[in-house]
Amino acid sequence: MTIEKLTHKSILKAMFKDQMISVAEAKRIDVNLAGSINDPIHPLTGIAKSLPEHQQLGIKITLEYLCEWFAKQVDVPYFVIDPLKIDIGAVTQVVAPQYAKKHGILAVSSTPEFVTLAVKNPLDLSWRDDLENILRREVRVVFANPNDVERYISEFYTLAKSISQSTISDERAGVSIQQNLEQLVDLGRRGQLDAEDHHIVQLVDWLLQYAFEQRASDIHLEPRKTMGEIRFRIDGILHHAYQVPPNVLLAIIGRLKTLGRMDIAEKRRPLDGRLKTRTPDEKEIELRLSTIPTAMGEKLVMRIFDPEVLQRSFTQLGLNDTELATWHQLTAHTNGIILVTGPTGSGKTTTLYSTLKNLATSEVNVCTIEDPIEMVEPAFNQIQVHSAIDLDFAAGVKALLRQDPDIIMIGEIRDLKTAEMAIQAALTGHLVLSTLHTNDSPSAITRMLELGVPAYLINATVLGVLAQRLVRTLCPNCKEPDTVDPTVWQSFTKGIDVDLETPCKPVGCIECRQTGFLGRVGLYEMLEMSNSLKSKVKPDADLEILRQQTKDDGLRTLRYSGAKKVAEGFTTIEEVLRVTPFVA
Repeated sequence: MTIEKLTHKSILKAMFKDQMISVAEAKRIDVNLAGSINDPIHPLTGIAKSLPEHQQLGIKITLEYLCEWFAKQVDVPYFVIDPLKIDIGAVTQVVAPQYAKKHGILAVSSTPEFVTLAVKNPLDLSWRDDLENILRREVRVVFANPNDVERYISEFYTLAKSISQSTISDERAGVSIQQNLEQLVDLGRRGQLDAEDHHIVQLVDWLLQYAFEQRASDIHLEPRKTMGEIRFRIDGILHHAYQVPPNVLLAIIGRLKTLGRMDIAEKRRPLDGRLKTRTPDEKEIELRLSTIPTAMGEKLVMRIFDPEVLQRSFTQLGLNDTELATWHQLTAHTNGIILVTGPTGSGKTTTLYSTLKNLATSEVNVCTIEDPIEMVEPAFNQIQVHSAIDLDFAAGVKALLRQDPDIIMIGEIRDLKTAEMAIQAALTGHLVLSTLHTNDSPSAITRMLELGVPAYLINATVLGVLAQRLVRTLCPNCKEPDTVDPTVWQSFTKGIDVDLETPCKPVGCIECRQTGFLGRVGLYEMLEMSNSLKSKVKPDADLEILRQQTKDDGLRTLRYSGAKKVAEGFTTIEEVLRVTPFVA
């Protein structure tokens, strides 16, 4: 152990010994920190703030880097606090909040045999023996970023207190933990749960804050028999976030429904709402709310929309130069239909909104008919489908045709009536963009035929089809070169000519929460309606014949796009297979 006391002088001395800083730099930082001796800032935090971005060895010494180095120096395991992996309800029962703040300790795991505590000062464990006697369990110590320890001591205990107080309030009001759907409906009507209660307000604020920080795209609030479940979808994968008592979950949902201007008493039928809020860094975020009644109570899902997605370039979305050129060529037409296909959550909305954002100049009138409106964009004229007043997609398109539009976006072609209106709009000189749910681009043609659209009208109006998927991308901060078995690669790229360039594998680091993946990128399959393909589009067209013709025309499939991303080190074979299981 090279550091025996937690002072900035001791740490600077060890850093100089490890050639991390020069003598001059150590002296400068020492003088700076000596001047703020009354400031209770942690020595590591103070040193990290005083360091220049680039050291003489070419290493950028961040606070996280410095903490990890310090943990090795004092021979204590380093721990990264991830709220999504900690049972907050259990760990906040280990020690009292006052005790945790006094000693700068935070329980991060708790079992009947031992508890693990993250500490700000691993060189002062004078409290350890007393705590082991009180808990009658072994106390294991890990070192964590002192700023994180301080932050989560406050947030975890505040969260636990809010849940506890909300539960007590509900029990005093005569609310049973075990409730069925009918009782929940009656409860909402009697108004016994106050969604404006400040404890619930704190819980909702915590929920949204963590969802934003963890880059969640969806928040799921799911009622269960004994405990309500909160889950976040991050990079396409659902992660457990927290559990709360069912009555507290009900109050959280009530608060969110109030914010989304939804009927708080109505729990028997699905409802939709939306709200806009701000992240801690003052960035506006829009949320779409959807509720549905389940056997255990009302379930709420919030889709998080980041307005910045409209500012992303097509290159950032994952389109290569060839695909981008083809897409610009298709969208440059003044009339015709362009279809975007893929399952739910494959990025179709982002692609369409980004396209419309680029097309929506002051010279054109862009109109959309959606169910629901995904993101409110001032540059578009957006219409919401309302089935109660017979305003469906077909009726909306019919009305839009009287609004002198240049470009029309239809949320989804679901039936023949909507398809016929889309075709009529295209035939009368409008560019129409819409979506379908199909596995690949040739399937979009057969889907239109199945809906009852005549083959000659498909040939006359459809300009092209873009099929897409989203795959998780390897974290650029920790990914490492990988070797792929030639047999596996040949099987994966069967019928595709892609050279294996620089494949990489996931590792895991702080930035990606130890998953090895950070963010997502699109896989695209761009189909243009060639004359040879049109000759195969008949009322009894066979999908396999259409697929073969598109390949003969040079179509680069979703699997090809995925193979290129693997070959270039952006993702893995497993990721591509996960999202394109049935597409060759």
